[in-house]
Amino acid sequence: MSELADAKVRTDLLNRLKRAEGQLRGIQRMIEEGQPCLDIAGQMAAVRKALDSTYVRMTVCFMQQELQARLGATAASDEQLDAVLADVQELLAKLR
Repeated sequence: MSELADAKVRTDLLNRLKRAEGQLRGIQRMIEEGQPCLDIAGQMAAVRKALDSTYVRMTVCFMQQELQARLGATAASDEQLDAVLADVQELLAKLR
């Protein structure tokens, strides 16, 4: 399986994960401080959504790389592929 070749996407994914990591630390702190369960649950839902979004972004990036490598790339096909994958990403985002 391929690895993420696009440095911009890698940076974006790492930044998203770092934000989620900060949210998780905040949840741990909330639990330690005895915050209400509903507040904690809300923050947990936010972290789950952030991780789901990151996973979708990584999946679409992988699909793009693999399709370009296997189908060959021209400028016109790259634009068409980008458009299709943007639609795929939007559709997958609605699953959450």
